[in-house]
Amino acid sequence: MRYVKIGAVALASLLLAAAAFIVAADRLGQPSPPDRAALMAKAAQYDVRIKRDTYGVPHIFGATDADVAFGLGFAHSEDDFATIQEVAIATRGELAAIRGPEAAVTDYLVRLMRVWETVEARYESDLPADVRAVMEAYADGVNSYAALHEDDVERGLLPLTGKDIAAGFVFKTPFFYGLDQVLKRIADPEADEDKPETGSNGVAVAPSRSADGATRLLVNSHQPYAGAVAWYEAVLESGQGWHVAGGFFPGTPFMLHGHNAHLGWANTVNKPDLVDVYRLTVNPDDEDQYLLDGTWHDFEKTDAAIRVKLWGPFVWTFHRDVLWSAHGPVLKTDRGAFAVRYAGMNEVRHVLQYYRLNKARDLGEWRAAMALQALPSINYIYADAKGNIGYVYNGQFPIRKAGLDWLGMLPGEHSDLIWQSYLPFDAVPQLWNPPSGFVFNANNAPFRATDGRDDLGSADFAPTLGIQTNMTNRAWRALETYGADASITAEEFRAYKFDLAYSPRSELVASVGEILAADAGGDADFVAGQEILRNWDFRTDAANRNAALGVLTGMPAIRARIEGVTPPPAMEAFKTAMATLKSLFGRLDPAWGDVNRMRRGGVDLAIDGGPDVLRAVYGVSQPDGTLSAVAGDTLIMFVTWDKDGVLSSESIHQFGSATLDEGSPHYADQTSLFVAMKTKPVWFTQQDLADHVAEDYRPGERN
Repeated sequence: MRYVKIGAVALASLLLAAAAFIVAADRLGQPSPPDRAALMAKAAQYDVRIKRDTYGVPHIFGATDADVAFGLGFAHSEDDFATIQEVAIATRGELAAIRGPEAAVTDYLVRLMRVWETVEARYESDLPADVRAVMEAYADGVNSYAALHEDDVERGLLPLTGKDIAAGFVFKTPFFYGLDQVLKRIADPEADEDKPETGSNGVAVAPSRSADGATRLLVNSHQPYAGAVAWYEAVLESGQGWHVAGGFFPGTPFMLHGHNAHLGWANTVNKPDLVDVYRLTVNPDDEDQYLLDGTWHDFEKTDAAIRVKLWGPFVWTFHRDVLWSAHGPVLKTDRGAFAVRYAGMNEVRHVLQYYRLNKARDLGEWRAAMALQALPSINYIYADAKGNIGYVYNGQFPIRKAGLDWLGMLPGEHSDLIWQSYLPFDAVPQLWNPPSGFVFNANNAPFRATDGRDDLGSADFAPTLGIQTNMTNRAWRALETYGADASITAEEFRAYKFDLAYSPRSELVASVGEILAADAGGDADFVAGQEILRNWDFRTDAANRNAALGVLTGMPAIRARIEGVTPPPAMEAFKTAMATLKSLFGRLDPAWGDVNRMRRGGVDLAIDGGPDVLRAVYGVSQPDGTLSAVAGDTLIMFVTWDKDGVLSSESIHQFGSATLDEGSPHYADQTSLFVAMKTKPVWFTQQDLADHVAEDYRPGERN
């Protein structure tokens, strides 16, 4: 027995020693922490002040663009360092070492998309010095904040560099048109879609359609309320002419949409066919080869060494092959080998295009920035001080061989199907200054962008471009509100944005019609439910007692349209909705606001709106049957140039500037205004801001 105990102790000691060795080896394999003092010392290079207004929104002033970028990196870190850090770690393909196995797929995608190979090869050659200076300054701002808050910093993060910023765009940008979902379906065709239901609205009205001769722009992207693509509001002004107000993502130094003094734009997601999937023929005698033009070619193979946190301090490095063919990245599955070619491959100039858009002073400069064609997708709704308005269905549209079904699976054996270039910018769908004086997009087809008589024609664009043809409820309602009013006042422009209705032409109304036409078969609840829907005005105001059953019945159809899949039977959704409401609310007709909730910290409010209405609110079901809003309307901006070209703008954020700090007065200080569908001023100039400064400090000197 004594020897058994000795053996057990020896084995335990050996295991402990092995565990210690694993932890130590992993730590020794990681770069040493940078000199904290050196990171902090860089702040002295930048001449910048951060002035926070009474809502906590940072207004950042500096002598140069780089000064301002440093201040933005620091200010955004004050409000949301955790997300900026996670974005950077994910972009490096190192998230699984922090978050565990569930993040390993993200790390693998970084390798599969050759994010860092692209950045290393093109950062110096494709990005001018002024762009790199801004990104490096932004990274210095984040580093300076991190050096002052060491306890919040994950090992290995620092120093952040300009290349990290560029890599973030390389990695994330293709996901906006759905590359991630294509890859997911290849890997697992049966996998459930898990993207939140989102959309966006953008509207511009020219002086000819405004009752007062003003030019108006609605900036109304729908995003998740938190995370890597949640909006952060800021105003930037440098002595070199970089002066913008609008929305930024964590880790992004450039305004993504909003306005400068001269012009502005709104973005909405578009979904052209920008991804092609090829079925490869693999050599039966050599799994490392594929057939192309009658010849076997070797896959380009690299090793993805992915560090994965298992438990506690234990991190293990797993190795996976990364394969590329002449087409692009390759996924091998039980169903075969598939290559993917997508818009934006090997592109690093996204940051250049955003920077040039930020600093454009007129329509010509703005169009020149768009002509860089570095951004692979996204709609643009444009307006400016001179009364110009426009719509661009932007995309890097592959020039493809005619006569094939490019939406289906393509044979991988023919090199003439591997496209090499994109449609020139002037040839992409766009509409400028239509006689109607009105343009919009709500994630719908570009052929319904204004009054019908002025719309683009689908016959003018090749079917190989894969342009979407769908309509959303929001698109129909834009036509039924803005599009039906020939003289839009400032009050009407705002009221139409907060429209709460479903169009008679929407999927939801069609679903309800199917329910009303059904035979109840004597089922009392079914009859009662039909009566509720029959009396519904298809609006989503919080007090509405018919909306809950209607929205819950129609949500699956809306979700299916967003995901591009076949909706479930309306009857199934109706029965599920009735069961949920009766079980958890004790009635089939609770007030919509009892179900639809806006929650933030200690705030818990009924909220108007719903999925795919212009006042967009997307909720996640809770155990008590309520829906907690998690996406939809976020940062909203109303931008106006009056008939003399004088700028004014208003905005609202669903929470406030303090994204993560629950102790901050700005954690939820805009939420009640947001729920009430009200806005606050954007104090764009220093003169406007003067009487509304709550804090004024240099980075690192905040009280």
